[in-house]
Amino acid sequence: MYRNRKVSIILPAYNERENIRACIEEFFLHPAVDEVIAVDNRSTDGTKAEIQHTHAKYVYEEVPGYGSALRRGMKEACGEILVTVEPDGTFSVKDLEKLLIYSEDFEIVLGTRTSRALIWSGAYMPFSVRIGNWAVAKLLEYLFNGPSLTDVGCTYKLIKRHAYEQTVGGFTVNGSYFSPEFIIRGLQAKMSCAEIPVHYGSRIGTSKITGNAWHAIVLGFVMIKFIISERIWPTWKPKKT
Repeated sequence: MYRNRKVSIILPAYNERENIRACIEEFFLHPAVDEVIAVDNRSTDGTKAEIQHTHAKYVYEEVPGYGSALRRGMKEACGEILVTVEPDGTFSVKDLEKLLIYSEDFEIVLGTRTSRALIWSGAYMPFSVRIGNWAVAKLLEYLFNGPSLTDVGCTYKLIKRHAYEQTVGGFTVNGSYFSPEFIIRGLQAKMSCAEIPVHYGSRIGTSKITGNAWHAIVLGFVMIKFIISERIWPTWKPKKT
């Protein structure tokens, strides 16, 4: 627990057999972590068996997609603080402490992988991807009057339970552009939000989202289209409380 609040870690997993068990065990070693939700998104490589050898809660999500797995994981979590993170070795457990500290002042805390000082050798963050993430994040920041944003696709995020309950009704994206939707819904609901730099290391295995430059470019344009569309024709409005 963190300051008497239960902490849940949500891991989206599609063919993550190589590192999923190590990731789960590392998070359970952190004194603040109460539960880990591992969402198996139709893996075919033995990911399920690796998860079931740990104390994580195993959840199977039939609907394919990065967003689908994260949405299901947050729905299954019991914590008052929800943290999403990928189990592929790119993120560091020690950054959880920073997210938790910032949660004392903010309802949503976003990680950013674009700080050059924290990009490890071997990490897949070439100049084009880093600048692309920065540019799309700045578009979102400008159109939705958000805080300073430099990364639109970082999975390492924290959201408090009451903020999640007020925004979950707006989550509709199953695919790889769920991250900007997550940020937009929080801003639409007037949640306090901050972005902080996190370590970004080399991936174990191959990325299913931005494994090559062409996929990254296509995803970038999909995100831009979604962000502009939501600004002009919003598909969700938060409930008045």
